[in-house]
Amino acid sequence: MCLALPMRITALEGARATIAVEGLEQECSVMLVPEAAVGDYVLVHAGFAISVLDEAEAQETYDLLREIAESGEEEDAEDDAASTGGAPGGHDLGSR
Repeated sequence: MCLALPMRITALEGARATIAVEGLEQECSVMLVPEAAVGDYVLVHAGFAISVLDEAEAQETYDLLREIAESGEEEDAEDDAASTGGAPGGHDLGSR
């Protein structure tokens, strides 16, 4: 599965951009989106900005990713509880 993430351009130097989100900063190519400017949100995949997003689109994507992560955490907690007999801390209190 491939995933592209929205990130904000904080600096541009030629066809390279410094991009950031939630404290993570890295570089990517903006060759595919020459119209991108500092302050724009871009969708980044495999080191390339592939499209320019407005802030509302970027925020909607962040919200969806948070929902997916929270859903996965809930499923993990349910799986852990089922495999340990449901007792907090992973202890099966009924086996004593």
